[in-house]
Amino acid sequence: MVRGFSEKKQIGLALVVIMIYLSPLIILGENAHIRVHDNLDSNLAWYKVLSKSGEMFGSLDATIPQIINGLPRNAFGTEFSGIVWLYHLFPTMVAYTLSQAITRFVAFFGMYHLLKKHFLREQKWTFINVGVALAFSLTPFWPSGMLSTLGMPLALWAFLNIRKGEKSWKNYAALTLLPLYSSFVLGFFFFLVAMGLWWLIDVIQGKGLNLRFLFAIAFMTTVFLLVEYRLVGSFLFSTEPNSRDEYFHARLPLWRAVRLTFKNFILGHTHVMTVHGLIILPVLFLALYVIARKSLWKEERAFWILLVINFSLSTWYAFWFYKGWLPLTERFHFLDTFNFARFHFLRPLVIYLGFALGLKIIAQYDWSLKPAVHLLIAAQLLVLFLFNDEIIHKNKPTVKQFFAEELFTDIKNYIDEPLDEYRVASIGIHPAIAQYNGFYTLDTYNNFYPLRYKHQFRTIIEIELEKNKTIRTYFDEWGGRCYLFTAELGKHYMFKKTSKKRLKNLELNTEPFKEMGGKYIFSSIPIDNAEENKLRLNKIFTNKNAAWNIYLYEAL
Repeated sequence: MVRGFSEKKQIGLALVVIMIYLSPLIILGENAHIRVHDNLDSNLAWYKVLSKSGEMFGSLDATIPQIINGLPRNAFGTEFSGIVWLYHLFPTMVAYTLSQAITRFVAFFGMYHLLKKHFLREQKWTFINVGVALAFSLTPFWPSGMLSTLGMPLALWAFLNIRKGEKSWKNYAALTLLPLYSSFVLGFFFFLVAMGLWWLIDVIQGKGLNLRFLFAIAFMTTVFLLVEYRLVGSFLFSTEPNSRDEYFHARLPLWRAVRLTFKNFILGHTHVMTVHGLIILPVLFLALYVIARKSLWKEERAFWILLVINFSLSTWYAFWFYKGWLPLTERFHFLDTFNFARFHFLRPLVIYLGFALGLKIIAQYDWSLKPAVHLLIAAQLLVLFLFNDEIIHKNKPTVKQFFAEELFTDIKNYIDEPLDEYRVASIGIHPAIAQYNGFYTLDTYNNFYPLRYKHQFRTIIEIELEKNKTIRTYFDEWGGRCYLFTAELGKHYMFKKTSKKRLKNLELNTEPFKEMGGKYIFSSIPIDNAEENKLRLNKIFTNKNAAWNIYLYEAL
């Protein structure tokens, strides 16, 4: 039935499918289930804190006192990011839904136009173009990455147009607007490096300097650097050591790096989920078999090059963590502070381009399998629907239950002190919850904060870290989660009110906690030896709309 639709009708149907995919967010609002990791536990709280801080346009030296007694304003990124303004102008779940819609619609049209104009130009491939673009737009991308990966097809469409000599304002409009809704270090730095390599290969192959192409790369890079001026300022002018200075990545033995290569190639990565292992990967191998059987290496050169790039990106990602890098990282510190493994963020673009070309190869050269092409697209769409947040995260708290605003309002009223006159920290729940509710926290989840603060905070938990190597390594060699880690809980941060867990042998240094302004600890589980830690249980708070019970402990 779909094959009989005109191109416009197919596109219209695809847009309806995207809206259906987004419908749980639209219908359920704050009662929806969404990703916790690197989302509810961090970014959503950051946007609210920044919006309420009065430091949206703060100077490069500005700080936000609500977090760690003065988190650098630059840790929250640029005020020229569209997602920051969505959360400033709208309630959390309205902003989240709008961001999801913007990203997915741009991803669809970007991939569709890229395929139609530069890869599958013939009208007979319209269904593949629309179907693959739709599938690409439904991938479970990292929400705060926005168009960092899903905007790459649109950028590649513009660059290929310019590379071929096309003069159109639309190309530069895309290259100008994308930096306003994506991240340089979480996607487009690596994309632009790839474009630069492509330009260089063209030169080496004798295709000329193509100054238009080179200028376009420089133009988009410049726009990103202007938008991300806080990042540039921190990198070039900040002299104070920060938490990234103690980040160490090169620790895997060779066999684990090899294993990680294939794991990433087959399963992908949490920040750039492509959900390709079940349907797309067999399509790629089947298309490769067709090419080999019919000796189509020259005719289908683009496909197998994409497959080689795909595997190479997984290999690069895995071997970035290989301990053989240690001599270089010890000599060149920026190899630790900047995550070059993220070249694998190019994989969603590469995988779905390969999917489209693979389907075309199967349909064009193997008539017995041609009818299966439509079923394969439908199957991939079905798999992606099964990865909808409302299904994948159904056993996690809803947004309303996670932030538990009614519960924390009760705590505020009970304490009855100005929020800026005391500091809190959390055990068994993410600090982002307290931050979202307006409390001033000593703990946080940020990957860029003063190193001196990390060392100061460590004195509170140093005994607990000595008991447990896992959390000691996690804190000392990364430290992005500046949490009240405990040996008994390890790297677990969400103990719901149904949990029977208790802390029996907690050993905190409460004196440095108090010296830093700490007065209360929000614990989601009871602390049996609270008195030994100079803590007093003031009250237990509960609420039917909250995922947690909060045991309010006061430092004595």
